[in-house]
Amino acid sequence: MRRLPVYLLLDTSGSMSGEPIEAVKNGVQVMISSLRQNPQAIETAFLSVITFDSAAQQIIPLTDLASFQMVDLRATGVTALGGALKLVSNRIENEVAKTTTEQKGDWKPLVFIMTDGVPTDDWLPGLAEFKKQKVAFTVACAAGSGADTTVLKQITENVVSLDTADSASIGKFFQWVTASIGVTSTKVEDAGKEISLLKELPPPPSELNIVV
Repeated sequence: MRRLPVYLLLDTSGSMSGEPIEAVKNGVQVMISSLRQNPQAIETAFLSVITFDSAAQQIIPLTDLASFQMVDLRATGVTALGGALKLVSNRIENEVAKTTTEQKGDWKPLVFIMTDGVPTDDWLPGLAEFKKQKVAFTVACAAGSGADTTVLKQITENVVSLDTADSASIGKFFQWVTASIGVTSTKVEDAGKEISLLKELPPPPSELNIVV
């Protein structure tokens, strides 16, 4: 079976403490519950969570939806976005099955990045590593006015922003991510086609501004 790997890169720096981090935890839980109701997603989608604050860590390796257990998140430290890009590159390299002459590998991964700040590490080497990976689709979300969309635009063309990093806005972002994973898993299951353009995903809710 070809898996659809999905990597969530979540900012857990100190500025996310309080309502934002609670909203992220809740958003992931609701997303998992919704995707478990989707027959295509439950067959194909595998999720991993990478957090980044003063360092990046993969808190959940690539896991099928049925076995996925969210862990607690704490907001502390600064914003090692470069470390997160480097780590996700390494994990894609090691966790995603490649296509060979004998077998079809996994589908290209989807990567969703959410941050409310600017990188505090030397992030360009991490970006260079990330650019080497064959990723179907990356979406970066700038949560609130403290996030720098020009940085995110260097990572991916597909940048959305939230005016505020409150629970309602963050909840809407995760609902959209859920719908996007659902649509992608249906596409790969039914048509055997990967998505590559933002317009192939469900339209974002009004809380999500597409950054052009």
